Amino acid sequence: MKKLTIKGMERYLVENYGEVRHNLDAMRLACVKTAKRFNCKALDMFYFMIEQQPIPNLYTHSYGFNTSNGRYIREQFEYEYYEAVG
Repeated sequence: MKKLTIKGMERYLVENYGEVRHNLDAMRLACVKTAKRFNCKALDMFYFMIEQQPIPNLYTHSYGFNTSNGRYIREQFEYEYYEAVG
């Protein structure tokens, strides 16, 4: 996936996990808002939330675990997600 789109997210989740359990509109919005807040790409935020991939230049992982910064980013994403879900 080169750009974060609803169809791309859906395709990725179905191919890798067999189903979609999340509200994709809310997830995309949360990725975009959280990425903007932390000055990174929305696609990097998606992979961080779904696959635990580190976000470049944000020090989100140490020895394979989330750092305090990584946990804070996850909390912010969760807040944005549930705000969008309503």
